[in-house]
Amino acid sequence: MFSVLRPFLFNLDPETAHDLAVKSLKFNLLPSKIFKVEDEEMLNIELFGKFFPNPIGLAAGFDKSAEVYNSLLKLGFGFVEIGTVTPSQQYGNPKPRIFRLEEDQALINRLGFNNDGMEVIKDRIKSNAKKGILGVNIGPNKETKDQKNDFCLGLKFFFDIADYITVNISSPNTEGLRDFHDQEKLIDLIIALNKIKKDKGSNIPLILKISPDINNSHISEIADAAIKNNISAIILTNTTNSHRNNLISPLKKEKGGLSGDPLNQISNNMIKNFSKELNGKVPIIGAGGVSSGKSAYEKIAAGASLLQLYTSFVYRGPSTAKDIKKELIQILKAEGIKNIKEAIGKGV
Repeated sequence: MFSVLRPFLFNLDPETAHDLAVKSLKFNLLPSKIFKVEDEEMLNIELFGKFFPNPIGLAAGFDKSAEVYNSLLKLGFGFVEIGTVTPSQQYGNPKPRIFRLEEDQALINRLGFNNDGMEVIKDRIKSNAKKGILGVNIGPNKETKDQKNDFCLGLKFFFDIADYITVNISSPNTEGLRDFHDQEKLIDLIIALNKIKKDKGSNIPLILKISPDINNSHISEIADAAIKNNISAIILTNTTNSHRNNLISPLKKEKGGLSGDPLNQISNNMIKNFSKELNGKVPIIGAGGVSSGKSAYEKIAAGASLLQLYTSFVYRGPSTAKDIKKELIQILKAEGIKNIKEAIGKGV
């Protein structure tokens, strides 16, 4: 069905097509059983005390305001991350702000954390009980005078309803946000968040989402901060605002974060580098260019325990997770691997 609809959808502005996809998912018509695959138990994995039916997750950015996460879980994803959520409702940057680079199987976005705000989104989750692992990605408002405090507000708001919280310090579309990659500023933020967890008596997993554009010198510093300050996992990576030279599409000069296939090897290299520094003490969630069983396996072999995707979902449609799961299981069988856990870091 998607192959029939895709030419129509791709004739629409990308954001209009996205809004149409969200509206259609609200009908929640497709039965989850058609997105299951044979021998899926090979993909079962437990991480930070949570059971994941498979490691293929949908990254933040698609369901920004928690409108269709249960419908997305029915499509076969092992987990879904909503957001980025800011304390106050935010329109984001002026349109147009999403661009399809079809020749490169990529997207560029400069959305700017558009979302309905914490109160509306929490009420929405309360009224629509999650039917799987749901992460909440938090960030600061554009006009805030205190970005650290906005992160703290996000944790206070969602610690009792999310399965994990992602601290998004890596978007290229919010000024000053990537300054939190500085070790001193990062540790200060994590200490503040851990104090809130202690005060609330909460053990909710905290996950850091890292930029692919950091200097290599930052890798050991971030890894050290994560190990010493009770970070549950690191997402590698977010979108990049560089790496445009080898792109084909004339849209490559648009300002914003690049995602999709061009990010695959960049992300893989970062996963390998972080994996050596983390030494199994903090798990990695691999993101950036996951579009097939092969690319999924490469990230796991590089050291990722879980995966996230977004851009390939735009290009491949509702069967994306199912297709990747099926391809991934075939690879595991060919390698003589009985469970996905055995493949983690195999290539490092």
